Amino acid sequence: MRMVDLIEKKRDGHELTTEEINFIIKGYTEGSIPDYQVSALTMAIIFRGMSEQERADLTMAMVESGDQIDLSQINGIKVDKHSTGGVGDTTTLVLGPLVASVGVPVAKMSGRGLGHTGGTIDKLESVKGFHVELDNNKFIELVNKNKLAVIGQSGNLTPADKKLYALRDVTGTVESIPLIASSIMSKKIAAGADAIVLDVKTGAGAFMKTLEDSRELAKAMVRIGRNVGRKTMAVISDMSQPLGYAIGNALEVKEAIDTLKGEGPEDLTELCLTLGSYMVLLAEKATTLKEARVLLENAIKDGSALEKLKVFLSSQGGDASVVEDPSKLPQAQYTFELEAKQDGYVSEITANEVGTAAMLLGAGRATKDSVIDLAVGLVLRKKIGDQVKQGESLVTIYSNFEDVSEVRKKLYEHIKISASKVEQPILIHEAITE
Repeated sequence: MRMVDLIEKKRDGHELTTEEINFIIKGYTEGSIPDYQVSALTMAIIFRGMSEQERADLTMAMVESGDQIDLSQINGIKVDKHSTGGVGDTTTLVLGPLVASVGVPVAKMSGRGLGHTGGTIDKLESVKGFHVELDNNKFIELVNKNKLAVIGQSGNLTPADKKLYALRDVTGTVESIPLIASSIMSKKIAAGADAIVLDVKTGAGAFMKTLEDSRELAKAMVRIGRNVGRKTMAVISDMSQPLGYAIGNALEVKEAIDTLKGEGPEDLTELCLTLGSYMVLLAEKATTLKEARVLLENAIKDGSALEKLKVFLSSQGGDASVVEDPSKLPQAQYTFELEAKQDGYVSEITANEVGTAAMLLGAGRATKDSVIDLAVGLVLRKKIGDQVKQGESLVTIYSNFEDVSEVRKKLYEHIKISASKVEQPILIHEAITE
């Protein structure tokens, strides 16, 4: 088998076989197929696409290129949730304890974040003592005992995907639905879950800016999951503005605590109840979505979801007293209010630009070596559609330095106020189950 023949085959619009895809991924991972040939292939895929079978084969070839997590010793149907990213996306911090509190095992593998704020692990490390350095036996023991544990990402999970993504990033071949879908799904499948709920973002702050593209990506990932034997479904949710109010690590932990108390932002609460209901349904802890939602709503009302958060934090070395006293979380030295310059209605909050403003404060990583300041960030006081008076606060800025003029400038540029009333954006566009 020669790589050049396979490049020409895909260039001419033909379907690659399972054996051919395995040959390509194995050769590329081991170094016998050079970057320039794989670049040519990915460009051919951009123009010619891939069939459902090719997408499933590519996903599994990447899964098999490295370690696979074996969760078979965990009792019950293990359900994982994946978000395609966004600003203020605190859903994992809420969903883990929430669905675990109704008996769904959540064995979560998370990473650190590059971008506006930290990843789930960075956020959790805002809690003093919390750690994710667990061996596999301890991880499985905690999930069986508490229904919830979070572990750091294995270094050798889907090495083919890491190598391929780095290449696509510098060859103009990132934006291909088959390549994006197989990249995301390979990591989820290697992490060992039986069922996967996908939160596919759409809008200005999302990777997919249009509903049409988001729908295409969601369908591609659901089909890959189904084709390789995983129960998979997707929810398409709005990211034209940040989710919830908080953007920043400790600030998002506090918001997650509020949400589990039943006092969180309306949009974050609704999205978590929607995603959580599908997780409960796929785990076969309820027979209908309505029944699943009632279970979750009751877990918030009776305090069992909040109690599960305390158990989870303390089991991994964290100071669970932050749940009752969030002032024990890292605190910023300074707070500043960003005041509205006119009366009107908030018409636009550009999610990714507001996220960048949080990163300027130190809430996220610009590079892999950046050190995150867990205390800093932003808390929105208004969302799209809200009425605002001149002088009223639009955002509270939490900072550990006094000169926040650059942050203010960015926020004023990307939070727009109009004279006429504006409709709130639709939060959940649709669910894709087939």
